[in-house]
Amino acid sequence: MHSVRVVYRKYDGKLHWHQWLQYLGEDEHGVWLGAPPNSVSQRGDEPQVTHPQAHVMLLPRDSWWTAIFNDEPRATEIYCDITSPLEFTDELVSMIDLDLDVLRRRDGTIYVDDEDEFAEHQVKYGYPAEVIASARAACDWLVDAVATDEPFQSTFKKYLDEIR
Repeated sequence: MHSVRVVYRKYDGKLHWHQWLQYLGEDEHGVWLGAPPNSVSQRGDEPQVTHPQAHVMLLPRDSWWTAIFNDEPRATEIYCDITSPLEFTDELVSMIDLDLDVLRRRDGTIYVDDEDEFAEHQVKYGYPAEVIASARAACDWLVDAVATDEPFQSTFKKYLDEIR
């Protein structure tokens, strides 16, 4: 396994969340990366955050989202970020965070977070109409997909088993 740096930026280019993850493989859903328990991530230049649970990240090619699948005991099982399409190299994946998030809690509750930030940033950063439309379409698709479709039902579990 080799390490891959994942970098989210805001629309103005400012560094947002970033971390190093282990490459686990690629399938029809995209590239799978993982982090064992007690890995760290960082938002901008703020102090690092330690994640007590293992998690895996799915980076789909040619899509407007990423997904993190958290191991127990984290209450949020799936956390999807709406992003620009991803840019890949062997050791770096980068994208623009477009604010909207789709979450599935362990009890099955699905909801959209940061609608207010999305609306605010449309004005602040001047999101083009096609970015707004693509972000909204990805968000709407994810709300349905995380409830019923793969890789959100069981596919991710084999990658979690691998990184634990």
